[in-house]
Amino acid sequence: MKIRLGLISWATGTLLLVAVSACGDNGEDPPPSPPASSSPSVPTTSASPASPSDTATTDATAAMRAYFAVVDEVGQDPAADLKRLKTVATSTQLSAVQTLLRRQHEKGQRQTGAMAISELTVQSVNLDNSDPSVGKVPTVVLDVCWDVSKVDVLDESGVSIVSPDRPDTGWTRYTVANYKYAADPAGGWRVATGQDLKRTPCASS
Repeated sequence: MKIRLGLISWATGTLLLVAVSACGDNGEDPPPSPPASSSPSVPTTSASPASPSDTATTDATAAMRAYFAVVDEVGQDPAADLKRLKTVATSTQLSAVQTLLRRQHEKGQRQTGAMAISELTVQSVNLDNSDPSVGKVPTVVLDVCWDVSKVDVLDESGVSIVSPDRPDTGWTRYTVANYKYAADPAGGWRVATGQDLKRTPCASS
């Protein structure tokens, strides 16, 4: 599996788990197909029921926040079960994050503090569920500006390995997919891919 890291690796003392993107197959879900057309979600301003796109956006955004929380928790505890990551990630994102956290645990490294989402923008919503076996599943694409200013990484002796040159904020475009949409349209969302963006960093939260 070829892994491209959105930030410099743990070995040089920088946080990388925020923006992991990867190419490869973890033997589970295929990467979701890119949406044929963008369908940005528009917030509902009336008392009418939310549209399917609005509902998907709400659920995918909640899944995105849960992803950050679980990655934090697993990174903070070297004894944590990596299987927990399956509750928030799938496809190439799951494979990459599992690999990186496994290496971190093996080296006795642990995270302190928590990552934060400073800004989150919905780029597209695609509810095509025509062929989950080949990745044609509902997806929501989210641009996230993350903030790691309160995060440190310690080696097994408790010494920080974070570089003083580490960027505290940056943007990543995530695809959140639901391979179980027919059976679980609300709770089946998982982060499937991530790609760093060249954008002006947002303000720290």
